[in-house]
Amino acid sequence: MMDWTDRHCRFFHRLISRQTRLYTEMVTTGALLHGDVARHLDFSDVEHPLALQLGGSEPADLAACAKLALQWGYDEINLNCGCPSERVQRGAFGACLMAEAPLVADCVRAMRDAVDLPVTVKHRIGIDRVESYDFVRDFVGTVAERGGCEVFVVHARNAWLQGLSPKENRDIPPLRYGFVQRLKQDFPALTIVVNGGVVDDAQIAEQLQGVDGVMVGRQAYHHPWAMADWDARFLGAGAAAAPQREAVEAAMVDYLAGLAASGQHWPNASRHMLGLWNGTPGARVWRRIWSDHRLRADGPVAVARAASLERRGAAERLEFQVA
Repeated sequence: MMDWTDRHCRFFHRLISRQTRLYTEMVTTGALLHGDVARHLDFSDVEHPLALQLGGSEPADLAACAKLALQWGYDEINLNCGCPSERVQRGAFGACLMAEAPLVADCVRAMRDAVDLPVTVKHRIGIDRVESYDFVRDFVGTVAERGGCEVFVVHARNAWLQGLSPKENRDIPPLRYGFVQRLKQDFPALTIVVNGGVVDDAQIAEQLQGVDGVMVGRQAYHHPWAMADWDARFLGAGAAAAPQREAVEAAMVDYLAGLAASGQHWPNASRHMLGLWNGTPGARVWRRIWSDHRLRADGPVAVARAASLERRGAAERLEFQVA
């Protein structure tokens, strides 16, 4: 998710779930080959397992970026064939690549030949008004057979390349989970991961009856505490103790203080944790204080102290009223 799942966001999410696989925001091949590589690829060791999501359509360029991913220590390379934005279309990658399955296969093969890392593909179930299951089945089959891809992350909506914004493309095209489940039935040896519209643990459990995995995006960003029991419930952590919100907040404040001490703009990182207390008494005032630009000069430790005091006070007042 562009401008969302940066390294600060991923550090925060890793405090909540130790085992969930995290993905970077999409990075274009041009940004890596002609820009500041370290700015795009640096990450904290705690973020593993971590996948680098690439945007591009030139096999040689993607192979070169795959080598950078290996050099930086990523665990997976994910090729984006699902983004519908006009800017991405002008670059001839993203969802429009679904119309060129042989090219996608060549891109995957080039990366697999360049590095010994898993190369996966994220895509939609179709583009524009092509709503036939055969289209996505043939896309997956071609990329798997010719490119050697073994893992497909499938957003269970079409991408309408004309007439809808990226936001509308996340809501208006209907969800067709049945297409994703049929992919698993038709390609049982492949790993099929569903994406789109999943908002709670019950839906995750339901989806896992028919596919191998579930990717959760914006729901996890806005309600990050939903991830707190995923390690134990879905990822084999057993009876491992779930984290406590206060401990996660304290660890994130320490992280922000480190950024501030090094001269970095720490509010750019604190924005990612604004949903930490969502759904609990005092969450609104806590979020308001962290968002108040007038307090930023005081530093993250002082802001955290003020936000926690106000949140607890609001919670106590509510309990008193209820009692």
